[in-house]
Amino acid sequence: MPVLPVEPPVTLHEQHEEDKFVEALSDRAFLRGPNTRTKDLALLFGTIIDFLRGFRVLHFVGPCITVFGSARTKEDSPAYKLARRMGAEIAKLGFTVMTGGGGGIMEAANRGARDVKGRSVGCNIVLPMEQHPNAYLDRTVNINYFFVRKTLLMKYSYGFVIMPGGVGTMDEMFEALTLIQTKKIRNFPIVLMGRDYWQPLVAFLHQMEVAGMISPDDLDLIYFTDSVEEAVAYLQDRAIKQFGLRRIKASEKSFPWLGEVGWKNV
Repeated sequence: MPVLPVEPPVTLHEQHEEDKFVEALSDRAFLRGPNTRTKDLALLFGTIIDFLRGFRVLHFVGPCITVFGSARTKEDSPAYKLARRMGAEIAKLGFTVMTGGGGGIMEAANRGARDVKGRSVGCNIVLPMEQHPNAYLDRTVNINYFFVRKTLLMKYSYGFVIMPGGVGTMDEMFEALTLIQTKKIRNFPIVLMGRDYWQPLVAFLHQMEVAGMISPDDLDLIYFTDSVEEAVAYLQDRAIKQFGLRRIKASEKSFPWLGEVGWKNV
């Protein structure tokens, strides 16, 4: 009978390095597997605090359109300029522009909203490389856990604009698509911008349809365009007309002792 190879024991140095890695960020401990009961309870309360902080900071932001895209996009790139235009047009529709709060595409969309004196908010993730909120945010909240951040980005949004990005952007797009597909949220519009960049992904989605993995109706959930004008018209039809959204004055009073901050010029 063959004998399975026995893995060498973990050395004290390796254990020390693992502990250093995990202790740097709370979400690493949350995801690494079983902890002590006390540790898991403490981590659970950490996620609750993240949610409460997000709820209170974003309570009065109004209906949002969330723009997803790469933090690595440079200011002089066509994608940055397109996102800035898109942010401005979203704000002109009366929506608050929401992003992940970082640089690149996120900065561009928030900057576009600022250009036209629109509202601009961000849910910034705490990362080892210290991603800082961009300079064009009227309001921002720092979040420790990715899944909390994604929930907040979905919670306050009535549409999603997907600009060129990496695996994080794809994760956010498919999160929104899955929530709509499974009826967890309403059929909010998803606009995929950047034909040349996203064409291989769109082709793969069609391949999924041919293979019977998704239905033709699922493909109808995504609007694929390079045109800011077409994107705005689609958002207006699918977000404003479909759900009867109106920009109205908030009637609720903010309570600073709860961490709430109302808008001065609603």
